[in-house]
Amino acid sequence: MMAAAGPERARILVTRKMMPDAERRIAASFRASLNPDDRPMSPAEILARAAEHDGILLTSFDKLGPDFIPALPPSIRIIATHSVGYDHLSIPQAREKGIAVTNTPGVLTDATADIALLLILGAARGASWGDRMVRENRWGDTTLVSPLGHDVSGRRLGILGMGRIGQAVAKRARAFGMALHYHSRRPVAAGDEHGARYHARFEDMLPHCDFLSINCASTPETRGIVNAASIALLPDGAIVVNTARGDIVDDDALIGALASGKLAAAGLDVFRGEPRIDPRYRALDNVFLLPHIGSATPGTRSAMAHKCIDNLEQFFRGERPADLLT
Repeated sequence: MMAAAGPERARILVTRKMMPDAERRIAASFRASLNPDDRPMSPAEILARAAEHDGILLTSFDKLGPDFIPALPPSIRIIATHSVGYDHLSIPQAREKGIAVTNTPGVLTDATADIALLLILGAARGASWGDRMVRENRWGDTTLVSPLGHDVSGRRLGILGMGRIGQAVAKRARAFGMALHYHSRRPVAAGDEHGARYHARFEDMLPHCDFLSINCASTPETRGIVNAASIALLPDGAIVVNTARGDIVDDDALIGALASGKLAAAGLDVFRGEPRIDPRYRALDNVFLLPHIGSATPGTRSAMAHKCIDNLEQFFRGERPADLLT
């Protein structure tokens, strides 16, 4: 793995504004081009500016497209993405071009798992419509029988993807006395399942899910896996929450199931094509919507940025970055 002479000489393009402590560190460690105004850059602008740099620190907010990596100039040796997911980058293309790619696993586990529990509770107990009733001065419309939410404690939770975040969700759900089930490519080590029952087939888990929490990576195998066929296998009145990636869900199928009553509710922090989401979600009263804030705490965003800088410093010292994907 070839690298520049050292961090102090490497030129790094930072596409979005980061937490202040991280910006101070990267400015001290590299010849860094920061984005203090947090102005979104188009792929064309990033490519044009990349010619003056050795590496790029970018984010999942940057909508790059399939032609981005092939068009990068030869000067770019590494891309550090300020995210765990890397579906916005083509790892095979980067590998073919000899560009190192790193991500930020581990540091946003708790924050994202907290949001998953918020979505479970918010979707089940009607947080969005309850908030609107108070704001719109409609509190007086409540009766003993309407509107009503749904119980969480003691219900069955299925977890799609039992990695770090899925395990953290399971740990939290146990506090609500939920019966846990999970599906992933293989069983996790004993103790990491937090009492959850493993299902080798996704379809076999679904009938046991009063709640389905989506925590898997977006891959060719998982994109669109929550679709009309899989939703049909859920119990009537189930609730779906997603803190992973929007393209794991078929929007037509989910919206149809919410409108028909097949699903009682959904809680979504991620969407296909975000922030330009399917407008039909906004018209549904039984959806609790968040703007992809799973990692949005000062401590988590700072830790993610520092992990990016760690990887960049390791690379330009000629070391293997801890979070290398290529």
